[in-house]
Amino acid sequence: MTFEQMAALHARSFDGAPRPWTGAEFRSILEGAGTWLVSVEGGLAVGRCTLDEAELLTLAVSPEFRRRGLGRRLLTLHEAEAQAREAKTLYLEVSVRNHAALALYRSHGYREAGRRTGYYAQADGGRTDALVMARNPGATTPKV
Repeated sequence: MTFEQMAALHARSFDGAPRPWTGAEFRSILEGAGTWLVSVEGGLAVGRCTLDEAELLTLAVSPEFRRRGLGRRLLTLHEAEAQAREAKTLYLEVSVRNHAALALYRSHGYREAGRRTGYYAQADGGRTDALVMARNPGATTPKV
């Protein structure tokens, strides 16, 4: 998958909120130390590991591929890579308005660790909060 294809998938997946990443941003992030990409047809996840902490930077599933378990599969692949890199804690941020993602993350054992007020810009010009969520990767994770 090219960086431009990643950007196009990301744009379809987020419908403007949060702002989708550009191809140049994908390139810059993935050229950084400790980053990785996992992808399946219709979706991708980007992670980064620093010391013993891993972060899910983005998880995107194109609308035409939703409700097929791709988000769960991508999250599981991301978590497996984080564990291979010996991460002790996994983090992510998610909009408080993204109920489907919140349900997915909670089903994987993520719990609220903090809140960032007004973190995400919305397409309508408003802002919405992000939840910072964390989990210990030793917890039970669904199989791919």
